[in-house]
Amino acid sequence: MILTGNTIIQEVSRKKINIDPFDSAKVTTNSYDLTLGSTFIRYTEPIIDPQKPNAHQRFTVGPEGVLMKAGDFLLGHSTEIIGSDHYVPLIHAKSGFARLGLFVHVTADIIDIGSHGQATFQLHSTLPIRLYPGVAIAQVTFWIPKGDIQLYEGKYQGSRGPRASEVYRDFAA
Repeated sequence: MILTGNTIIQEVSRKKINIDPFDSAKVTTNSYDLTLGSTFIRYTEPIIDPQKPNAHQRFTVGPEGVLMKAGDFLLGHSTEIIGSDHYVPLIHAKSGFARLGLFVHVTADIIDIGSHGQATFQLHSTLPIRLYPGVAIAQVTFWIPKGDIQLYEGKYQGSRGPRASEVYRDFAA
């Protein structure tokens, strides 16, 4: 089951959902709007290899934003820190941005229970688009789990800013 907006507000006040900073004006009928941060990552390797760390450029933009060409891929981040030890957060694009040809967090939308940090957005543009820091680009919903809860203790815990892939660490295990 998905939480309604009113229940999200209640669970934030009960400290069962962490959203920082929290603004009740960003609560919708069944989600909370997440805003885009100002730091981005662009991979610079000619071929991405998941078995090793991949070279990338980290950059910060001002109010002029960042221009993405058709086919570009960037990692961005939420300005908000989100997480819950009680619910499963799922990230989705705001429909207005999806209608502009921007894929936001399509293939890795589930946030593990117990993970707390800024969300890393996977941004893929199908059309040229300019993105601005502070714009509501995504939304998070909260789902009730069924069964015993085991809290996340993984490599992306406590993320601040966008995080490049660390999947290479899984190959060494």
